[in-house]
Amino acid sequence: MKKTKKDNIVNFPSGLTTGEREVEALLFAAAEPLDIDTIESKVSKNVNVKKILEKLKMTYSPRGINLVCISKKWSFRTAQNLSNLMSQQKTVEKKLSKAAIETLAIIVYHQPVTRAEIEEIRGVAFGTNTLDILMELNWVKPQGRKDVPGKPIQYATTDNFLSHFNLQKLSDLPTVDELGSAGLIDSSSIDSSVFGTGKFYKEKKKVKNENIYSNIDEMLGSTLKDNETD
Repeated sequence: MKKTKKDNIVNFPSGLTTGEREVEALLFAAAEPLDIDTIESKVSKNVNVKKILEKLKMTYSPRGINLVCISKKWSFRTAQNLSNLMSQQKTVEKKLSKAAIETLAIIVYHQPVTRAEIEEIRGVAFGTNTLDILMELNWVKPQGRKDVPGKPIQYATTDNFLSHFNLQKLSDLPTVDELGSAGLIDSSSIDSSVFGTGKFYKEKKKVKNENIYSNIDEMLGSTLKDNETD
């Protein structure tokens, strides 16, 4: 391959033939190394695939990405001398647990709220790592202490929560009436004027603690993905 040097800069041919571009694109998009027969079956006829592979190998040899042949199969790989820059990363995507989604929903609509208040609303205690998970996602943060005996920590949502759900402000969230209309909560037993203050049920009614957030995961759950255990 012809190379020219000027001011210590190596200039490679800027143009590739149609066949070379096809082979390059095919290898780039392949999920696994390809042998010559497979490549020949997919590119234009009358293309010397072996010759093209050797040319591309030379073209990419001084670059960060190299074209290599291993066990008669070809693929693009990171240049060997740059391997120290690479780190293995594996992302495992899982939906948050129902408890985490419910906890997030309660914090969203009742912030700032303490752990004890969250458990009272849910009617059940939750795992010690549930809040930790929400804070690791940077959707929830401590926000001061409540002025009551024991000074418990209060929790609220973050700007990153708004960004993740594409919200400009918390008031963009659906109201209690909208949630009721969507069938996500039973709005008949909730006083919308105090919704979000920790007082959910009308004061004159005696109703068992019930989980009014059990289905809000339909609204939040579809976009919640990350490692989580309850």
